Amino acid sequence: MILYSCILLPVSILFAFLSISIYKGNTKLIHDYHQTNVEDKEAYGKGFGKALGVIAAGIFISGVVGLLGDSDTIAMVSVIILFGGLFAGLYKIYKVQKKYNSGIF
Repeated sequence: MILYSCILLPVSILFAFLSISIYKGNTKLIHDYHQTNVEDKEAYGKGFGKALGVIAAGIFISGVVGLLGDSDTIAMVSVIILFGGLFAGLYKIYKVQKKYNSGIF
């Protein structure tokens, strides 16, 4: 599980960096296709950044839990946290896209 945690740490840092950057207004990191109908770029960036922050937190917490040991139970909890964070973040991105872009695409 050490290797798992060592892989997830830089991935979570990358997602956190992207999340903060988008939250601060750098929406150019999001493909133009997903912003065609967005009028309030500031609110859109804040919502999208928060959603990526949820994903980053899920990845980070999953890696920390993975450091607690090598048992099957810890591995299962770590994976559940990882997928829970991913699904929660993707759902938040879906809600942001629906609200500010009038649809997913």
